[in-house]
Amino acid sequence: MDIEFIDLKECILADNEGDAQEVRDLLKEKKVVLWNIMSSPGSGKTTFIIDVIRRFASKPMVNGKCLRFGVIEADIESTVDAEKMHALGVPTIQLRTGGGCHLDAAMVMEALKKMPLDELDVLIVENVGNLVCPAEFDIGATLATMLLSIPEGDDKCIKYPLMFTVTKAVIVTKMDVKDFFDFNLETLEKNTRRLNNDLRIFPVSVKTGDGMETVMEWLNNQITSNL
Repeated sequence: MDIEFIDLKECILADNEGDAQEVRDLLKEKKVVLWNIMSSPGSGKTTFIIDVIRRFASKPMVNGKCLRFGVIEADIESTVDAEKMHALGVPTIQLRTGGGCHLDAAMVMEALKKMPLDELDVLIVENVGNLVCPAEFDIGATLATMLLSIPEGDDKCIKYPLMFTVTKAVIVTKMDVKDFFDFNLETLEKNTRRLNNDLRIFPVSVKTGDGMETVMEWLNNQITSNL
């Protein structure tokens, strides 16, 4: 008898595609933009998200109204980041994966069931810190971006190409420490263009505020065009 081979990854991904479509259908009905933010641990996702929410809260964007945000926090353990979001007064759900290195669409759907979707315009997903698995799983997001911090180096798109092909923008964080690291923005842009010619690159420093207005303008266009 021949040995049979079953590709479990293909089965899992196929099931996930169906779940992702259900997420998309629900959010389209509720007119909510789902923004998936991915990166390595320590890139500054939480700090960036807090800054973005605060900036949007102070500036009317849609029909003279400020955007209403919710956040889904994904971590292997702890509620540290969720507590920071909750302190902003933002509806927050903590998803603890218990060892899982990514979110999938079914996990996101469970969070959506507990979110006040009728009271939101944008739901941010802070995915598990990882440059591999989160890129492989469609969670039904309207918008996907990634953060890449200066200390990580400019060669990550060579080592983890999929992440740079499934996102619309790379937010290069911690530009305020650029002089202390061997990081070349031109090299990053050249290498990413080979993978995704439409990818936008935004160098920023949340600490100093440099570059954030440009990102906010782009985000506003992305979000409002999907509401």
